[in-house]
Amino acid sequence: MDSEKDFSRRDFLKTTGAAGLGLLASAAAPAALAAQATDRVPTRPFGKTGEQVAMLSLGGMFDIPSNQLMLRQAVKWGVTYWDTANSYEGGNSELGIGKYFAKYPEDRKSIFLVTKSTAWTLKGMTEHLDLSLERMRTDHIDLFFVHAIRSISSMNKDMQKWGETAKAQGKIRFFGFSTHSNMEECLLGAAPLGWIDGIMMTYNYRLMHTDAMRRAVDACARAGIGLTAMKTQGGGQVQTSNANELNLGGRFLQGGYTQGQAKLKAVWDNAQIASICAQMPTMALLSENTAAAMNKTRLSALERETLAGNARVDVAGYCAGCTRFCEPALAGAVPVGKVMRYLMYSRSYGNRDYARSRFHSIAPEARAAMARLDYAAAEERCPNGMPIGRLMREALIELA
Repeated sequence: MDSEKDFSRRDFLKTTGAAGLGLLASAAAPAALAAQATDRVPTRPFGKTGEQVAMLSLGGMFDIPSNQLMLRQAVKWGVTYWDTANSYEGGNSELGIGKYFAKYPEDRKSIFLVTKSTAWTLKGMTEHLDLSLERMRTDHIDLFFVHAIRSISSMNKDMQKWGETAKAQGKIRFFGFSTHSNMEECLLGAAPLGWIDGIMMTYNYRLMHTDAMRRAVDACARAGIGLTAMKTQGGGQVQTSNANELNLGGRFLQGGYTQGQAKLKAVWDNAQIASICAQMPTMALLSENTAAAMNKTRLSALERETLAGNARVDVAGYCAGCTRFCEPALAGAVPVGKVMRYLMYSRSYGNRDYARSRFHSIAPEARAAMARLDYAAAEERCPNGMPIGRLMREALIELA
């Protein structure tokens, strides 16, 4: 097949498999079924910005320079919310997007482009923003995030002024932050500020039903903040291919979904979530997730309860990011939340090389402390009862 041609329906079904057949049956079905799917990924309003964004976002943590066809196909299917970061793939993610815009400059108008900075200083963020603009060959970023904040105190008055200046210069349109840690507190703290346009946070079938997360999402929705969910598969750190997970997958396949598609649909059930950012490094995964987004069928009450039951059974295998409990018990000597996330990248995502590279970005003294610390107090404070000490020691070996 010519690499520049669109995927056909046959190619789409081939890559999505049986679940794709179930989700896309409406293409050749009676009118009663035809209403179940659309031709493009639907959009949702992004807070009070006035923007309509695709409810599925292309996460840019993969080799974009070598996957230009996938970006082209994403546009065709309506996956027009693209998320990247200054640090992804050592800058190659942004360079790959720039390569694409150089070839298809007309597509820039349809893309809601998001990038992030981990500089956490005003000067560093300015440098990152200018570099991102250069790499992606664009004159503006639609949404710029301060990446991976752990406390709302990071979004102070100086940060507000920086965002206002970048907007006035025409370099960014909207401003906000992403967070993997203490998400609920960060969201609740952002809601009354009045100048946060968007937030990307860890949010999935394990977290979405807790009282704290519901209050936080409700507060942001009332404040008009656009919300993007990430880490929606709820991958764990202890065991990810256990019998319960296999049974869960079988249960959803009987209904015409893959387990991954069902987990996406559980998040989309909440209309307050504008989009899901998903890492889709292969055409097969892009096809599978796009099929789920196009299909209008909602999960049944039984299917939703199946996911909730799985979350309860595997609670001790999932880090909820509430580092305000465990890390102070260790006097901040070890970034438990980061290590847990890197284990997830290795075990749930199967991306060990990336996990190892991120693990080695942790300060040497912190890695040295991991082997000798007593984790009893941290484990006692963990709401999920995770075996923190064992996992930290396993990370030292697995990610060395």
